[in-house]
Amino acid sequence: MRRRDLLAMLAGGAAAAPAKRPPNFLIILADDLGAKELGCYGHPVHQTPHLDRMAAQGVRFETCYATPLCSPSRVELMTGRYAFRTGWYNFIGRVTTRLDRLSADEITFADMLKARGYRTGLAGKWQLGLVSQHPSMIHDSGFDEYFSWAWKEGGLPRDADFDGSPRNRYWHPALIENGKHVPARREDYGPGMLSDWLIRFMRRRREQPFLAYYPMVLTHEPWDPTPDSGGQGGFRPNLEYLDQIVGKLRRALDELGLAENTIVIFTGDNGTGRSGKGTVTELGVRVPLLVAGPGVRTGHVSRELIDFSDVMPTLAELAGAELPKVPIDGRSFAWALQGRAGTPREWIFSYLAYERMLRDRRWLLEGDGRFYDCGESRDGSGYRDVTGSDSPEVAAARRRFERILEKLPAPPPEKT
Repeated sequence: MRRRDLLAMLAGGAAAAPAKRPPNFLIILADDLGAKELGCYGHPVHQTPHLDRMAAQGVRFETCYATPLCSPSRVELMTGRYAFRTGWYNFIGRVTTRLDRLSADEITFADMLKARGYRTGLAGKWQLGLVSQHPSMIHDSGFDEYFSWAWKEGGLPRDADFDGSPRNRYWHPALIENGKHVPARREDYGPGMLSDWLIRFMRRRREQPFLAYYPMVLTHEPWDPTPDSGGQGGFRPNLEYLDQIVGKLRRALDELGLAENTIVIFTGDNGTGRSGKGTVTELGVRVPLLVAGPGVRTGHVSRELIDFSDVMPTLAELAGAELPKVPIDGRSFAWALQGRAGTPREWIFSYLAYERMLRDRRWLLEGDGRFYDCGESRDGSGYRDVTGSDSPEVAAARRRFERILEKLPAPPPEKT
């Protein structure tokens, strides 16, 4: 079915939705940030008071899986679909299907919410195709407005400080707003400009429900000095500045009178750079997931299993929106946010290229074939490697996982 037909069906379903104004959504996606880095997840040194406060005011999920790299995580998050449906098994243009942009036929959570009457805006890292070559691409994926880091874009001005390298996500940033290059100065800091734009978007759109999607450029390398780090770079200053920006956005919601009707979701796209990222392991895919806002229980730590495919159906339920008429792999966890009875997931799934991993409440299969008995642990501590065990209990768990994976195929081998 063509995209326009699917969108028309969504709009038709939304017309029958309840008349009550649905909540706004602010979705913050950190770049290269595993769960273990935050104070609320037990880090002994990193200072993340704003995120810790958000956890105390909402729900913190112990076990949420992205994928090990940014591109497949972003597609799964926005579509609710695993890679065997979308083709996004890996980083853009790499290995497997070598996709160079997100297909306009994929229905995203922005498309879905637009059909429900939302205004939609994106600020930050897209990295699902070159925006300068496809300036309508983000619009085609359901966003009314965008202000995007330009990644390794061609066709933009060059000077001594702007060479199109990854460094230009931070100082003297390369930015594109709705298809047009936005000039920046050497002293301009990308994360500040992007978060300011998002606040302006929320101010402009506060009279109607909105989706503000903020895929941050922090905390990806290079770990340049931040505006308040006294010239010191490194992961920790970048993480702690990310935390400050989260605080800035939540203060803006208060100041705009929007906090009482805005659900804030914070997560990360994969494990931390140099510490898990790119590996089909729990360290590579376990990311923070914090949710706070109206109707969300406070100070709750959830042991429910969540993966990125679950975000789109959760937004649909919270907004009273219709899911697209395509196969969706996730399921809503709105019940876990609201403290209601629900249907827990029995397992969660992740992947990269030809490797797949699966986890249930007790057992974990990583991409290299290692099999673990996790017991009651959710953070890697105390796991037992039972890869070589001939225990009947282990064998039964392995057979169960094999049956599940039969329905979650890896990509076909590439043609040589």
